[in-house]
Amino acid sequence: MKHLQTLAPLSLAIACFWLQSCSKPSTSAQPQGKLVLTGSSTVAPLTAEIAKRYEAEHPGVRIDVQSGGSSRGIADARQGVADIGMVSRTLKENEKDLQAFTVANDGVSVILHKDNPVNQLSDQQVIEIYTKRITNWKALGGSDAPITVVNKAEGRSTLELFANYFKLEPKNIKADVVIGDNEQGIKTVAGNPNAIGYVSIGSAEYGATHGTPIKLLPVKGIEASIANVAAGKFPIARPLNLVTKTAPTGLQQEFIDFARSQKVQDIVKQQYFVPPTQ
Repeated sequence: MKHLQTLAPLSLAIACFWLQSCSKPSTSAQPQGKLVLTGSSTVAPLTAEIAKRYEAEHPGVRIDVQSGGSSRGIADARQGVADIGMVSRTLKENEKDLQAFTVANDGVSVILHKDNPVNQLSDQQVIEIYTKRITNWKALGGSDAPITVVNKAEGRSTLELFANYFKLEPKNIKADVVIGDNEQGIKTVAGNPNAIGYVSIGSAEYGATHGTPIKLLPVKGIEASIANVAAGKFPIARPLNLVTKTAPTGLQQEFIDFARSQKVQDIVKQQYFVPPTQ
């Protein structure tokens, strides 16, 4: 009887411990919820691929990636329309209220159709093309054909970086075609042997090595390549950032950490960008 009396409290303690354990939430619970990301058309394709991998590892999460330009990414993050903004440049002084996290690095390259005999342009020649002081390829050693100037739309950080480097006022650029994302720019130049444009080096290098009839022009004699961006040699370079209104928490923080981790560096390289750790 004494033995049974000793066991009774022990059995009760075990039962209570079991019930308490069952009632506690698991510390290894998978993240749940949805994230909306908007902004840069350069960052969007990279982020979409990273999001697919994150969703595959976390079935309870859905991530909606929308482009629209870096200005949209800034505005949407500030207004809370998006959980995370995508911005393909360094934040400006009046944007430093936002939190920025670099997921990759990239550059901006001037591109021509691969059949265009012109293989290099000086900075001054680019300026004169984009302000219509030079309007025919013959003046540059090319064919006797009018130059089709392709420019990025307002609000695109690629335009800002291009204009800042060449010391151009966007309002002074005289464009024949205005495009939004990099893919549009590449398609426009690939379809017009007399066109000139500028796009993300990552996007252009990917296209040029996968059969798209374009070529990337050097800047100051330095080849426009991801390798030179990685080495810090190419003069028109930029960070690709995810931005948040305040310090990220919860699912926001987990996705940003994932996007900056070793787990996705293969995706960054496949997209022809430079991982932030390099």
